[in-house]
Amino acid sequence: MTTQPIRLFIADDHALFREGMRALLSATADIVCVGEAANGEDALRQIEESRPSVVLMDINMPGINGIEATRRILRTHPAAGIIMVTMLEEDASIFAAMRAGARGYVLKGANHQELLAAIRAVAEGQVLFGPTIAARVTQFFTHVAAGQGEESLAELTQREREILDLIARHYTNPEIAQQLGIGDKTIRNHVSNIFSKLQVATRAQAIEKARQAGLGNGGI
Repeated sequence: MTTQPIRLFIADDHALFREGMRALLSATADIVCVGEAANGEDALRQIEESRPSVVLMDINMPGINGIEATRRILRTHPAAGIIMVTMLEEDASIFAAMRAGARGYVLKGANHQELLAAIRAVAEGQVLFGPTIAARVTQFFTHVAAGQGEESLAELTQREREILDLIARHYTNPEIAQQLGIGDKTIRNHVSNIFSKLQVATRAQAIEKARQAGLGNGGI
């Protein structure tokens, strides 16, 4: 049984990059270049005819940029795997590419093996980001989660934060009352206020929000 080679299209306005990719692919049996373009308009026209399985797409091309070209390609060829290959590693560019439907994002400084691995992975239906980009995506969502958690605690008083910290450490109400030296009824009132401010209905939900804000380890 013979496996069909991956049909690759290169859309990049830098001739040296396209030439380098062609040279690399000439020694790669399982990937064949079916076309190339230096701008978005030409890429759209050629891709309509060549029907590649994977497209290497530069973001900043003249005319129709890579983000818009990606959207248009996927409207008519949703199975195509688009990999952004660019010098840009700003969060805005990364997430614009993801929203447009790109399945990969690799920096132009990546080595040849990383590029080939990305092409093969995307051809198989995977989503792949280079190590540097993957780290930025992880960092972004970590900060977002932490920020959301802290924002949800903004209305709590210092005493309520102390109590929520103990709740997140799995203290019961009587144990919290003993720890803080206040009455059980006062603790129940505080817990009720905490639940109301956090908009949660259960202790487990309160603990989840507390952990998102960094509570539950003794630090408030």
